[in-house]
Amino acid sequence: MQSFDHLITTRPHEVRQVLISDLHLSPEEPALVQAFLALLDDCLALPALKRLFILGDWFEVWLGDDFYLSLSDEERQSHWLTPLIVKLKKLRVAGCEILVMHGNRDFLLGQPFCNLFGGELIYEPYTLTVGQQNYRLEHGDALCTDDKKYQFFRKIMRHRLTQWYLLNKSLEKRLAIADKMRQKSQQNNANKAAHIMDVNKDAVIQAVADSDALLHGHTHRPDIRQATTDKKRYVLGDWRLLDKDTRQPKVSAVIGAVTGDEHSNDSFSSNAAEFRLIEFKSLI
Repeated sequence: MQSFDHLITTRPHEVRQVLISDLHLSPEEPALVQAFLALLDDCLALPALKRLFILGDWFEVWLGDDFYLSLSDEERQSHWLTPLIVKLKKLRVAGCEILVMHGNRDFLLGQPFCNLFGGELIYEPYTLTVGQQNYRLEHGDALCTDDKKYQFFRKIMRHRLTQWYLLNKSLEKRLAIADKMRQKSQQNNANKAAHIMDVNKDAVIQAVADSDALLHGHTHRPDIRQATTDKKRYVLGDWRLLDKDTRQPKVSAVIGAVTGDEHSNDSFSSNAAEFRLIEFKSLI
């Protein structure tokens, strides 16, 4: 059973941390970009917010930090990423840490880009303490071990030498490689059984062995499931454009939040701390 609660709008003083995944932002989908900006506005309005986690696939594709860093000041002024950077920096100045994890789409994202807004690149698995429990955070693609071809591909692409090779190609060549990889991935996924692209039960049990709960994205199947008999697995949702052809399209996503009692201190390990899923909707 999925658990949704509009905490961001109804109990803002309780929200201490927000966790999102699988936004797949790109200039081709401006509605998703605007929805992310709307979420950042919500975050700026949360008086007790201390952390924003982006757990992978923030972008549909990331060709390397120089994709943006190499632009002139004039080019940056009109670039679609600039409003995101400005608002993220404002959030960081307000006292909220911004922690970014790689996904399977944006594994070339680097710390130099995160430095533009004061963010920090984190690596999986990442341990988050909520109350008296330790949550294991990861993007989720490494848990899909039934997909042997993808795991082999992932191992190659995450290798330091492969990434060095890609980043030393021109942006044009990297774009061509990314387009080819995306087309091949779509063709391969069309012929795969649905269960192959979901997490593997044994991989989940192994991942949660030293933690109290598991939290990930990637599968686009938001839910709360049992990882083991006594441990839960929380799955964040992808950001989806609804009613795309209407005058008022909506973006819907299932995100996570760590909440605490309004009168407790800011410690994340407070007994009052609790993790839950939230349904985030934004009018465009």
